[in-house]
Amino acid sequence: MSKRLQVIVQDPEYREIQRAARLRRMSIAEWVRQALVQVRRSEPSREVASKLEVIRAASRMDFPTADIDQMLEEIERGYGSGVHP
Repeated sequence: MSKRLQVIVQDPEYREIQRAARLRRMSIAEWVRQALVQVRRSEPSREVASKLEVIRAASRMDFPTADIDQMLEEIERGYGSGVHP
């Protein structure tokens, strides 16, 4: 279902929008729709924001780790051990 959206802008702003739409050979309505889509896509969703917060929180933790070469060696040794989880 489509909904109608009314936006009131000052004359100078309207003329800028009109010019931008004309340059792209589209109606003002189509230009506005595309502009709104572009803005929505550029804003992070709540899901992305919450994932980033979890990553930031995890990065503040102090987890034990080892040298990357040592970890890779231990992983490879585990593959050949014949023990499967």
